[in-house]
Amino acid sequence: MDMEQNTQPWQEAPPNAAPPQKFCKHCGGRIPADAVICTLCGRQVEETAQATPNIVINNTNTNENINTMNAYMQAKARNKWVAVLLCFFLGGIGAHKFYEGKIGMGVLYIFTFGLFGIGILIDFITLLFKPNPYYV
Repeated sequence: MDMEQNTQPWQEAPPNAAPPQKFCKHCGGRIPADAVICTLCGRQVEETAQATPNIVINNTNTNENINTMNAYMQAKARNKWVAVLLCFFLGGIGAHKFYEGKIGMGVLYIFTFGLFGIGILIDFITLLFKPNPYYV
C-alpha cells in the first residue's frame, strides 16, 4: 500500500516539505521566497511593483482649415518696378510708400526726407528682392 500511495498522480506533497525560501540581502536570514520585506530585520529586500496608470490622451482636432479671405483682408497687388522707380526718383517724399497705401509712412518720409536717406536705401534694396507682383 505504501508504494501505491507514492505512485498516485493526484497525491499532494508531504506536509513536511518546506516552502521555497531566499536569503535577505541585508541580514542574511532565511525568508519566504515571495517576501518583499525581511521578516527578521524589517528592511525591504525587493522593489515593490507599482502599477503604472493607464494614461489615455485623446486629442481631437477641431480646427477647420478653410482659406477664406474677407473683403477687408484682401491684399492689393503692386508692381515691383513701379515701386522701385518711385523709390529711386521720389523716395525723399515717400512716393513709393503712398503707392503701397502706407499713408502714415509716406508723411513720415516727407518730413524726414526718407528717414534721412537711410530709409530710402533700405526700401530700394528691399523692393529689388520682392517678387513681381508683390502684395501689400
